[in-house]
Amino acid sequence: MNFYSLNKNAPKASFKEAVINGIAPDGGLYFPERIPQFPASFFDDIQNLSDHEIAYRALMPFVKEDIPDAVLRDILEKVLDFDFPIVPISEHVSTLELFHGPTMAFKDVGARFMARSLGYFFKNSEEHLTVLVATSGDTGGAVANGFLGVDGVEVVILYPSGKVSDIQERQLTTLGQNITALEVDGTFDDCQRMVKKAFVDPNLKGRVKLTSANSINVARWLPQMLYFLFTYKHLKAKGKELVFSVPSGNFGNICAGMIAQRMGMPVRHFIAATNVNDTVPKYMQTALYDPKPSTATISNAMDVGDPSNFVRIKQLYNDDFDQLKEHLSSYSFSDKETKEAIKSIYAKTGYIADPHGAVGYLGLKKYQETHPDTYGIFLETAHPVKFMDVVSSTLNTTLSLPPQIEKIMHKKKVSMAISQYEDLRKFLLN
Repeated sequence: MNFYSLNKNAPKASFKEAVINGIAPDGGLYFPERIPQFPASFFDDIQNLSDHEIAYRALMPFVKEDIPDAVLRDILEKVLDFDFPIVPISEHVSTLELFHGPTMAFKDVGARFMARSLGYFFKNSEEHLTVLVATSGDTGGAVANGFLGVDGVEVVILYPSGKVSDIQERQLTTLGQNITALEVDGTFDDCQRMVKKAFVDPNLKGRVKLTSANSINVARWLPQMLYFLFTYKHLKAKGKELVFSVPSGNFGNICAGMIAQRMGMPVRHFIAATNVNDTVPKYMQTALYDPKPSTATISNAMDVGDPSNFVRIKQLYNDDFDQLKEHLSSYSFSDKETKEAIKSIYAKTGYIADPHGAVGYLGLKKYQETHPDTYGIFLETAHPVKFMDVVSSTLNTTLSLPPQIEKIMHKKKVSMAISQYEDLRKFLLN
């Protein structure tokens, strides 16, 4: 399996090359040259397969030339060592909890898979690699945890000052060792632009070996298809058409789910639920893609005005807008609506949703207004305690701290302030 640049002006790359490069030399995102197909028997028998076996069969076609079977199985055993519970909310709605990993966010799966893949690629190597990543919230903590202590790898995380939650900031600024946090005077989009610029900067080429751990990296992005497959396995017996509502910021998570669908997963539809950063909802209404500066919201991990992975979704459907509309709907919601959803879910069920999950719930309910025959799953992408101030004030209740969070609350924050790309370049060169 090779991967090509969506800018179509760079050589094809193997999985290993695509992971190490992060982004193609022409600045494009890598995309698999073909989408492998599961045999029909895979889904006929999926309820009898372990999650580890499902994960192996899903990822093996993408990586088999570069990661031996035994190594891939070992990586997956270590990555998938926590649960992905499906919690019923009502007769036709469940939530998929993706926050039971070490940093309590869905990005633990992709970040750990990428870290272990790079660990294998650089085993016994004298080369050093710098992982450069922008975060709007949870990516930074997941990447920092996944790469902590990995030999030969330095991690540099850019995050927007004052625009991530206190717990999110602690998760990426308190680890030390090979992890450095750069606090950017700007938005997530500013952070992301700096990262992309570094990859094509001739002043860095040959002097600093860079890769990215955002969902633009194929090793971060593709493993996210796994929990969609796990969910289908557990809900197949319901006999209803499944739809997934995914809180969406950079659109890597929902794109991975749509890859699983193209591989043969029997799912009816995907809903991209966003906050007021509504570039994609407007595109789905007008067929015009008009990115804009991001707006800060209480669901900060989705504060993205120009989502990188949407170009992959368009490629998946050959840039055919009508075909894409058959598989994807997208709606945006305000902070006020998000808080009302948190209250409503709690009042009806006692379930505490985080702001991102609440946006996913709203997107699902909107879709089911006209598709009541579907069974819907909205993704809870982070533990509500990570957004303690918002959730506690909205519900007028207190949340107890899980052990993963408690252990970082008294650690000292260490970060370096930067304001422009030249600051990042100077740091990387030094």
